[in-house]
Amino acid sequence: MDQRGLEETSDDRIETDGFGSGSAVGERDMTKRILVVDDQDDNKKIMRDLLGTADYETIEAGDGEQAVAMVGQRRPDLILMDIQLPILDGYEATRRIKADPALQSIPIIAVSSYALSGDEQKARVAGCNDFVSKPFSPRQLLAKVRQYLS
Repeated sequence: MDQRGLEETSDDRIETDGFGSGSAVGERDMTKRILVVDDQDDNKKIMRDLLGTADYETIEAGDGEQAVAMVGQRRPDLILMDIQLPILDGYEATRRIKADPALQSIPIIAVSSYALSGDEQKARVAGCNDFVSKPFSPRQLLAKVRQYLS
């Protein structure tokens, strides 16, 4: 009960994600699935932990070929794609995903330590919707994720 004698509902509470962003409990993002594509286990863990604090479900792929297959099977709501990957690099994996009419609307954010001039443009030409360079700010990455999932 609140000060007015009314019973509080869960929709009245605000939770924060630890990065300064609050959302109503009834508007949680748990139903949103994000595919994290990275060949480095440490990077996948950082992303998994970060996205988990914001209540996103994560699935993971360790190379571009696995990512393409997983997108077709699991239909994520968003993809965080490393560029430098074994078997099939992030550029080619992105091109293949975007070439499939059933998958082309899934937003892809390139997350890469490639920060040389022209790399962001190359990622966008391949079909990435956005680009984040490593190391990244957790707050900025979450803001970009929310921008595409809202």
